[in-house]
Amino acid sequence: MTWTEVLKPIKKSDYFKNLWENVKIEFNSSQCFPPKNEIFRALELTEFDDVKVVIIGQDPYHNDGQANGLCFSVSENVKAPPSLKNIFIELKDDVGVDRKNNDLQDWAKQGVLLLNATLTVKAHEPNSHKNLGWETFTDFIIKEISDKKENVVFVLWGAFAQKKALLINQNKHHIIQSAHPSPFSVYRGFFGSKPFSKINNYLFEKEKNPIVWG
Repeated sequence: MTWTEVLKPIKKSDYFKNLWENVKIEFNSSQCFPPKNEIFRALELTEFDDVKVVIIGQDPYHNDGQANGLCFSVSENVKAPPSLKNIFIELKDDVGVDRKNNDLQDWAKQGVLLLNATLTVKAHEPNSHKNLGWETFTDFIIKEISDKKENVVFVLWGAFAQKKALLINQNKHHIIQSAHPSPFSVYRGFFGSKPFSKINNYLFEKEKNPIVWG
């Protein structure tokens, strides 16, 4: 299946038309991120049939030039924000990969859906689009993956992402959860949680290709 087929019911709904109108108003009236052509980049880089892992973020980075449509990711020439730095510290500690590229599109192309719950944000105002209605759309995506696929790894970092566990059938899928990689919570259980080796161990068990993290 393709995202076009999966998302057809919701994209045809009045709800989505209304959401998209509101998004356009926001982008026309103020500076917003990511660039409009990258809002759905996570879905463009990871087709529905290819999804093996889902990492859920809250909303895009809100500073200039950071958000690129993939949760936790920034473009290659952009300095890594604190959460991404901490992800890379854990990556090295867990599987020995010393990653230098801050754009996670290579993960996305291997089947890691890097999905923010809210897909847009007003510049310099974190969580400013949380009431636009994006979560209805992204919850639909999570539920469709849960219902229509098997043996997907869902990575839920922090209390916000962990609420999404209610949308996931844990008899068919594997959930990895820990504290969030942000500086505020990284020492409360993110460091040492070894998510990258856990993901690959599960994929290996299910006879799927592991993710090359570096």
